[in-house]
Amino acid sequence: MENRRRCRACGQTFRPRSQVPQQSYCPVEACQRERRRRWQRAKRQSDSDYHDNDARGQRAWREAHPEYWREYRQGNPQYTERNREQQRTRNAQRARAAIANEDVSTGDLAITSGTYHLTPATKEVIAKGDAWTVEITLLSRT
Repeated sequence: MENRRRCRACGQTFRPRSQVPQQSYCPVEACQRERRRRWQRAKRQSDSDYHDNDARGQRAWREAHPEYWREYRQGNPQYTERNREQQRTRNAQRARAAIANEDVSTGDLAITSGTYHLTPATKEVIAKGDAWTVEITLLSRT
């Protein structure tokens, strides 16, 4: 009886090589690419040195090839259009999503003197890394 396994990438059955008893991906190139991609993602998450080294390598490559993405987009308009469509979808989802923010004023609150945290009121800003702490002194009420 043959020893067969199911590939973790494509789901097809395959016969593992005798030299690799724990083989879980079939020899198809796309499945091997997926195996390497998954390994690298797990390694980046679990090994901070690997992650930092990888980031430095990517940054060095980008600095050595500053025109790469501009040229790629010019040569691949279908990529550019697909990316734009995906961004439109993300923007629409972001606009529908209610972002929790416990200090949002509803407009019906009376402003009193005190210390407040202010954040920009734009839809594009999700993270609140640009908040200010200010003191407001009420001078008069209208």
